Amino acid sequence: MSDNVRDDTPLWLFADQLGPALHGGEHAHREILLVEATTALHRRPYHRQKLHIVLSALRHADQELGDRATFIQTDTYTDALERYGRPVLVHEPTSHAAEQFVHRLKKEGLVADVLPTPMFALPRAEFAQWAGNRTRFRMEDFYRDQRRRFDILMNGADPVGNRWNYDEENRQPPPKKQATLGVPEPYWPTEDDIDDEVRRDLDRMNLPTVGVDGPRLFAVTPDEAQQALARFIDYRLPHFGRYEDAIMAQDWAMSHSLLSVPLNLGVLHPLDAVESAERAYRDGHAPLAAVEGFIRQILGWREYMWHLYWHFGPGYTRNNELDAHTPLPAWWKDLDADAVTAECLRHALMGVRDRGWTHHIQRLMVLGNHALQRGYQPRELTEWFATAYVDGFRWVMPTNVVGMSQHADGGKLATKPYAAGGAYINKMSDHCGDCAYDPKKRLGEDACPFTAGYWNFVHRHRDRLAGNNRTRRSVSSMERLKDLDGVVEQEAKRREF
Repeated sequence: MSDNVRDDTPLWLFADQLGPALHGGEHAHREILLVEATTALHRRPYHRQKLHIVLSALRHADQELGDRATFIQTDTYTDALERYGRPVLVHEPTSHAAEQFVHRLKKEGLVADVLPTPMFALPRAEFAQWAGNRTRFRMEDFYRDQRRRFDILMNGADPVGNRWNYDEENRQPPPKKQATLGVPEPYWPTEDDIDDEVRRDLDRMNLPTVGVDGPRLFAVTPDEAQQALARFIDYRLPHFGRYEDAIMAQDWAMSHSLLSVPLNLGVLHPLDAVESAERAYRDGHAPLAAVEGFIRQILGWREYMWHLYWHFGPGYTRNNELDAHTPLPAWWKDLDADAVTAECLRHALMGVRDRGWTHHIQRLMVLGNHALQRGYQPRELTEWFATAYVDGFRWVMPTNVVGMSQHADGGKLATKPYAAGGAYINKMSDHCGDCAYDPKKRLGEDACPFTAGYWNFVHRHRDRLAGNNRTRRSVSSMERLKDLDGVVEQEAKRREF
């Protein structure tokens, strides 16, 4: 903090910076400025439930902070700061555009200083030291360093159980002959007068939105976040891990934590979640594989995505190494699940339409896999994920979509494209038995668009894939297909999925 910043300088919090880690501790004495800027809500067609969550979180923060907070509703952030009339402190924002904006405000004297964000376990400066001159990144390297640095699941210098990673035990298909996992339900927040007010205001604003309105399903306050965390740790974590990659049509939440929203709003700190999970293992309440899988998602993957967003810079979403230029179809953008026949894709779109949320395998191996096979434009796809998902804040999606899902960065983040045929979806979900398409067929009216699409993708990128040790066998297998020409011709004409 600059030496000339006064001890009574107020702190301005964005709507995704609302937890005690940001306004408590050394800042607990400061006045807080909260701004609801309506212009920002009109810029893009966000999911209706996402707008509800963000406004509900902001207004609940105002209520919680009481007399300490000044809450201004206006057209723009600049209007609010000028009306407030005092220079403010602000934590590092969570997007490149917002960071550029606050530095401009600092030059104009409306912002006194920009502070390092406490929303993540690892500060940005320390990641920059870790990254050094690397040109290729492996999450496993970062994850192990995080475990050592924060002493999580460690016995001295060694990982608990003498293994860093329990992926192999966390990839089981869904249990047969049951429609749900049968685990206790997650924490469901109870809507209050603030939620009612938000819903009325959104109706009145007539904003361009996608998806449907619905009950608020995710925690937006620190108290709700702690209840959601406790519910997950006590009742659901023991079942997590084993089926974390599985998909069940009648069990959208399965044993997932549903903590991504409160984490991304800043009302739950990642180390709180990680340390709670570790305690559950140490106390004998949850198995190591489940706990390690959950910790890897947060201390590993989530932190990794945050830091690579900043490391790769604002031009990262322009990467398009696979030369993918197909516009997103209207049924995709409109979340028109009824226009889709393939059960896996239909259910994934239904999840986005009805809740603004699906779990990571539906994102990567259904929606992302489909987009990869069909060559959807990566930048447009990134924008869609960022606006259609309730947890899809600006920093979250570029590396997840451009790097992981679409392999559009040429391998900076992932060593191979995450393309798969219907066999993978048939193994990891219960969708295929009720589907009009046959996951074993690649040619004909009932040919699975994922199976046929996979071979069409391999054919389209055969030279690149042949040069990659992890995908070379796919090209060899493709070259042995006797009906390849027919599959390629069929998929070039396919318009229905």
